[in-house]
Amino acid sequence: MVLPLSILKAGKGHPALIELKSGETYSGILASCDTFMNIHMLNAVCTSRLGDEFWRLNECFIRGNNVKSFRLPDEVSELAKDELRPIAKTGTGAHAGRGGERGRGMRGRRPHNRPRGQH
Repeated sequence: MVLPLSILKAGKGHPALIELKSGETYSGILASCDTFMNIHMLNAVCTSRLGDEFWRLNECFIRGNNVKSFRLPDEVSELAKDELRPIAKTGTGAHAGRGGERGRGMRGRRPHNRPRGQH
């Protein structure tokens, strides 16, 4: 399952349409986003709630709690899914990817150079 924040992070550098709770929309290039879903956009066009006014912005910052919805290209969801796939572990043998054969020391064994009964 791909979460919205994962999709936003994968959408970096792609065109995006962000709708705010106020009804305004921002359309531009998604530059970055953080864990609070705050969004930084480049070359954005802001459209008023009624759709009758437009503003061109070189860059803008949208606070995450104001976001109602966002739209990104379909390819971004595929990128987000690819990022979730586990990376194959490298190495060979039974302990591949876990540090290999680690020494177990003398756990539960007596030293070879001491006879039985002597400590």
